[in-house]
Amino acid sequence: MRYMKSIISVLIAIVILVVVFASVTTVASGNRGVLLQLGAVKPTILTEGFHFKIPFIQTVQLIEVRVQKEESSQTAASKDLQIVTTNVAVNFSVDPGVVNKLYQEIGLDYRSRIVEPAIAESLKAVTAQYTAEELISKRPEVSAKVKEMLGKKLTKYYMILEDINIKEFAFSEEFNKAIESKQTAEQNALRAQRDLERIKIEAEQKIAQAGAEAEALRLKKQEVTAELIQLKQIEVQEKALEKWDGRLPSVTGGATPFIDLNGLATK
Repeated sequence: MRYMKSIISVLIAIVILVVVFASVTTVASGNRGVLLQLGAVKPTILTEGFHFKIPFIQTVQLIEVRVQKEESSQTAASKDLQIVTTNVAVNFSVDPGVVNKLYQEIGLDYRSRIVEPAIAESLKAVTAQYTAEELISKRPEVSAKVKEMLGKKLTKYYMILEDINIKEFAFSEEFNKAIESKQTAEQNALRAQRDLERIKIEAEQKIAQAGAEAEALRLKKQEVTAELIQLKQIEVQEKALEKWDGRLPSVTGGATPFIDLNGLATK
């Protein structure tokens, strides 16, 4: 009899422990708990920490509310009908205040059902508004439009868009060659323009230098007077006398002979 009582006591203790453990739950950090009662979603949302629930009647479904990352690669047509493949990284999170509605209306596969299609639709819609070259030159503007459109779509389904990052625009090989040829032509045109400007500047410098030299020569000519010419002649004669040895020439270049003064003097 005592043996049976012991077994019953042990069984009762086990049942009590099971009931106690089934009556409590914990919500891990970075999550929210959706309270389900016999499968029905209750309006109560459990925050991080320790909670009580009705054992065997209520259960808790955890949903992560941390920032999550979704990377996507989408191919679309630009405004000028170029095929563009866009690689984008999207950071989003589930709105902690409505995780029960998200679970009730969408479920746990919200990434594949909502996030991925919303990214593809937003990228294609915005890409079609720009030419291929504008997608490159106006990337910040394109990114802002994609973010605005995608944010509205995710908010509708109880999610928050944190940020997006367009990592790359990839174009067809033919378009890349066309862009490369255009850039080469622009560089050559710029180089030719610079050479033309350099030649023009050099020509202007030469003209200015020639004008300065002509002006200097004109000023020098104005300074030449009769007195200056006479002075120069006197200077030449003085230099000739300095070099004369005291002898007069016996014969000139003409037909009339000179008298030998030196010979007369001795006689």
